[in-house]
Amino acid sequence: MTAGAWALFLAVFLACAVEAVEATTIVLAAGTARDWRSAMTGTGVALAALAVIVAVLGPAVSAIPLHDLRLLVGALLLVFGLQWLRKAILRASGHKALHDENRIYSEQLALAQSQAREAGESQARRRTPLVPDWYGFTLSFKGVLLEGLEVVFIVLTFGGNQHNVGLATIAAACAVLLIAGLGVAVRAPLARVPENTLKFVVGIMLTSFGALWGAEGAGARWPGSDAALLVLIPAVGLLALGLTAVLRRTGRPAARPAGNPAMTGQGAA
Repeated sequence: MTAGAWALFLAVFLACAVEAVEATTIVLAAGTARDWRSAMTGTGVALAALAVIVAVLGPAVSAIPLHDLRLLVGALLLVFGLQWLRKAILRASGHKALHDENRIYSEQLALAQSQAREAGESQARRRTPLVPDWYGFTLSFKGVLLEGLEVVFIVLTFGGNQHNVGLATIAAACAVLLIAGLGVAVRAPLARVPENTLKFVVGIMLTSFGALWGAEGAGARWPGSDAALLVLIPAVGLLALGLTAVLRRTGRPAARPAGNPAMTGQGAA
């Protein structure tokens, strides 16, 4: 593969891995606290819904003229990339709470366990062989769908802009299967996955891709075309590390780990 193709694969893989960690944590909590069959059914239904969304939106994205698509995608990636990078810098410098999967798992597990099961006839009538517990089903469905929509956005924007949705889809599938496989194997929160580091790297890559494609969409030409990423990515990374070092010198204490707003429907961390 070319340098641009490798950069595309890596950016999509890392970004989707972050979303997969969060979705897997939710499913594990739902399955452990409530019912595994219901949790897995909710996951399957959410994945089916995401497949339909990709099938419907994929051709539409591919039909947009490349010039307009790069301008639009570049602007969106800059917005998302700078947001991720800002939060990653604040976390790395101690100005924002670190993302703690163990704590998130414990909170979600406690929330699921606190929802009392109704033993009356009305609850019995609602049960089906595939969904013995509707709370577990809903929790998994919502978590996978919300995080999956971000994966779909990443695949369609990156893949559509490079006219290589297939490679972006493969990268996303590899990330999701890897994280899901690890989650099934250990049936525990993936706290050892350095998600804060992943978000730092993803923020750098999204910002770099956004700058490259946004400028090209506006009519600029980069020396070496996609090979300019070999300079842009290290430059953005050095700037981010420099800002982190400066903020660390302010001496503010690190914040306590906090839960994931995405799991409560309040937005992505």
